Amino acid sequence: MSDGAVLHVKGRVLAGPDDVRDELWVVGGRISYDRPAGARDVTTVTGWALPGLVDAHCHVGLDAHGPVDAETAEKQALTDRDAGTLLVRDAGSPSDTRWIDDRADLPKIIRAGWHIARTRRYIRNYAWEIEPDDLVAYVAQEARRGDGWVKLVGDWIDRDLGDLAPCWPREAVEAAIAEAHRLGARVTAHCFAESSLRDLVEAGIDCVEHATGLSEDLIPLFAERGVAIVPTLVNIATFPKLAEGGEKKFPRWSAHMRRLHERRYDTVRGAYDAGIPVYVGTDAGGSLAHGLVAEEVAELVAAGIPPLAALSATTWGARAWLGRPGLQEGAPADLVVYEADPRADVRVLAAPRRVVLNGRVVG
Repeated sequence: MSDGAVLHVKGRVLAGPDDVRDELWVVGGRISYDRPAGARDVTTVTGWALPGLVDAHCHVGLDAHGPVDAETAEKQALTDRDAGTLLVRDAGSPSDTRWIDDRADLPKIIRAGWHIARTRRYIRNYAWEIEPDDLVAYVAQEARRGDGWVKLVGDWIDRDLGDLAPCWPREAVEAAIAEAHRLGARVTAHCFAESSLRDLVEAGIDCVEHATGLSEDLIPLFAERGVAIVPTLVNIATFPKLAEGGEKKFPRWSAHMRRLHERRYDTVRGAYDAGIPVYVGTDAGGSLAHGLVAEEVAELVAAGIPPLAALSATTWGARAWLGRPGLQEGAPADLVVYEADPRADVRVLAAPRRVVLNGRVVG
């Protein structure tokens, strides 16, 4: 497409859960619902259009061993893009990926800066590893460096205990979250187990990643405080293998991980039924492949979340939560077109027909 070209998307444009249009136009990289006068160089795409998908827990620039080079990070971003993910909340990465912002052909990224973890209580080469007295200072640092989010490691295996345990005392997270909020950033935390959740939520946290330890007694607290969860079910599927690998050395931890895995669907459905906001995230990067957003949406449906709500968790609802536009008039034209109605079968998301980013067909 030339700079003066116009893209015409027709069929069914899913501008919102209850807002279905017959067509839209892309002029100058932005969406219009009015046919442009005198348009000549027009490319037409037909199908079912959704806002560009959101992966709200992703790690561009990271693999199982730590930060990666720019070429590898580019491949990760392109894999996500080609799967229809056009907006990423990067939930912690030690790589500098700001150069991606200058690439109109790569997904938009909302960064949370580096993970902030307790000393020797997280994956090597991933995080700032500090003690509680330094937590406020490091949260302030990452709040200034990120894009409105900070990522804590809320729990991890305690080798002396032989099981998952909280990483931070209550007073430390209270002060740290207050500082992040003062600086205009929201805070999320990696949490597998039950034991860290009450302190984090009562301290004012905005989101919890994985949230496998969310129990019946904690669900009302999350709902009352409006704390979102990003379950990353495609990652939780790896728990049995992890448990098997740690069985001999940490049998208590292994048994705990298996229990969390076994009740994962009940946990997510219980959260949704209580009104807790649930969003799509894959935990791509680290040890998981990129491009799994369709699988994660299908997992939410398998957990019992209605298909339309699962779609919203990666489109309209997720974009609103992250403060980014969807298919509104004048918004940047970031959209994905499918052969069939994804509301009828979310598995359609696995096969984008066209990917449009910043008004250009890129896939």
